[in-house]
Amino acid sequence: MSVIRRNRIAIGLAAGLAVVLGLGVWSATGSGSNNSKPVAQTETDLGVLGDYGDVGQPPVLQEPAAAPETPVQQQAPETPAAQPAAQPPAAAPVSTLRLVGKSVDKMGQVVQDGDGRTLYRFDKDVPKPEGKSNCNDQCAVTWPPLLSDTIPQLEGVDQKLVSLITRADGKKQVAIDGWALYTYSKDPAPGKWAGQGIGNTWFVIQPNGKRNVECLPPGVTAPAA
Repeated sequence: MSVIRRNRIAIGLAAGLAVVLGLGVWSATGSGSNNSKPVAQTETDLGVLGDYGDVGQPPVLQEPAAAPETPVQQQAPETPAAQPAAQPPAAAPVSTLRLVGKSVDKMGQVVQDGDGRTLYRFDKDVPKPEGKSNCNDQCAVTWPPLLSDTIPQLEGVDQKLVSLITRADGKKQVAIDGWALYTYSKDPAPGKWAGQGIGNTWFVIQPNGKRNVECLPPGVTAPAA
């Protein structure tokens, strides 16, 4: 065998060995093995691979999870509006008028108003059942009725005997035991009783509602009780 031929054979063997060795190295590094473990790919890697057509489809990016819906809160029932506090009943107006039952010299038991004026009753009035005044018009000018919308303040007079009656003109007049009360326009001063016995029908009234028959003028006799 010539030298040249032996050299060619040696070169061929060396080339074949190099190929075998190359295949062994390639197999060891896992470049072509299907058993190699997959390398974790980042979102960037997927993008790069996609650019080169290795994946074949654009990377699918996960959408952020939707925030859980906030449960609808039930509206609290409306609190009923506070009712205004009940107002106490209005106090009855206090009368500035006064009735005073007292005993005076010579006359004895009388009833006066707060100014000391003597009060009278009229025998032609009707005391029962509700009380009625028969002194109207000019009579009421001479004998002014004791008017009040409320029961007067009382001193020395039984409250159970005091009432208000309604006059013909609708005004309220104070009465004792149903007898309407009057003053006398011609009494000269408080504490006087110039109207005593006039017409044998006008008399000073006592705290119990009965007529007072003391100090009668001459010629006037006391009527039967």
